[in-house]
Amino acid sequence: MDFDVKQLAGAMRLIAEEKNLPEDVVQEIVESALAAAYKRDTGDREQEVRVAVNLTTGAVDVYVEKVAVEEVSNDNYEIDINEVRKNKKDVQLNDEVEQWVEVTTFGRVAAQTAKQVIMQRLREAEREIVMAEYEDKIGEVVNAVVSRIESRIVRLELGKAQAIMPQSEQSRSERYFPGQRLKVYLKDIEKGFRGPQLVVSRGASELVRSLFEAEVPEMESGAVEIKAIAREAGVRTKLAVASTVPGVDPVGTFVGGHGTRVNAIVSEIGDQEKIDIVVWDENTEEFIKSALSPTKVTSVKLNAEKNRAMVIVPEDQLSIAIGKGGQNVRLASKLTEIELDIEANKQDGEGSSEKSEEKKAEEVVKKASLPGGKSKEGKPALNTAPPKNETVADGSKHKLKRKSELEKGLLDAIDQHGE
Repeated sequence: MDFDVKQLAGAMRLIAEEKNLPEDVVQEIVESALAAAYKRDTGDREQEVRVAVNLTTGAVDVYVEKVAVEEVSNDNYEIDINEVRKNKKDVQLNDEVEQWVEVTTFGRVAAQTAKQVIMQRLREAEREIVMAEYEDKIGEVVNAVVSRIESRIVRLELGKAQAIMPQSEQSRSERYFPGQRLKVYLKDIEKGFRGPQLVVSRGASELVRSLFEAEVPEMESGAVEIKAIAREAGVRTKLAVASTVPGVDPVGTFVGGHGTRVNAIVSEIGDQEKIDIVVWDENTEEFIKSALSPTKVTSVKLNAEKNRAMVIVPEDQLSIAIGKGGQNVRLASKLTEIELDIEANKQDGEGSSEKSEEKKAEEVVKKASLPGGKSKEGKPALNTAPPKNETVADGSKHKLKRKSELEKGLLDAIDQHGE
């Protein structure tokens, strides 16, 4: 089937309208395709060919570049200089000139070549125009629909555009399926050999920030702001927030009445992901204490030169400070941008165990004694207090002596019950 060039003008206008492309873009694509088709018809793909299509009349002009010579040895690349000088007097020997060639139709093979080139270039042009539309939306949250699930990639539709979500940008707690509607963070436009490609994310920290910006109007007015975000998508997120207006509670503002604001974010990113909102502080040590919430921190020893901090916590708070799989301390380190080392205050733990042991012994002695200084059997109650005239210079010796007296009192009480 031959290709009638007279139908080109109408077809080009129709393509431009259907594809929502500028006419000059479609014209450039068609002219490039016709040049390839002409080369295919003549059998010489090394020729320099230019095609011009008149959209008004539908005329197609083909120009072949040749070298002006005195004696022609190859018609595809050379032209007689005397013939050229009939229309152009100033042509010199070996000058490159364009020879007009009349073309009314193309053969079947050439027409098929032109069709393939046109379809491919139209898809590329359409994709580039759509990408140009989304260039201004990089860094924003957009609505998307899941179109296909592959082994490591989720493909989505953003209106007319297509996007991919790599495994590294997915949330580990989510399962995706075709037709699912999601809010995604438009992260980047990658340039590949197949053309530009939109990359979206459900695991980016910026997604949480953008969702809060839409949910908390005080952020737009500047009353409150997010200072830092640390996120492990699908598991846990920590936010450091601050207020620029005196009297405004930043944490309460982000949480909302009855937790409505933060719950709206959780429902969007997944119910399995927890969000911790803490107060940002200019004092680094105080900020570290806040970032490790809900841990009760005893002290923080900051090494600014090494950007490292030693955090001391009570022994019973050690597991809370570290978190499951080190999650709490890892997120706190990301949030503060300081490497954190957690250490238990063992001295406090030993002291508390000694006190509890002494307290238990005293309670047993009290239960074995009756009011009036006598025991149940009428024997004098034990006096576990040290003599008034006794002085103890060393605190540890005093503790050991008191402990031994309590143990002796406990044994006497047990003997009395035995009798």
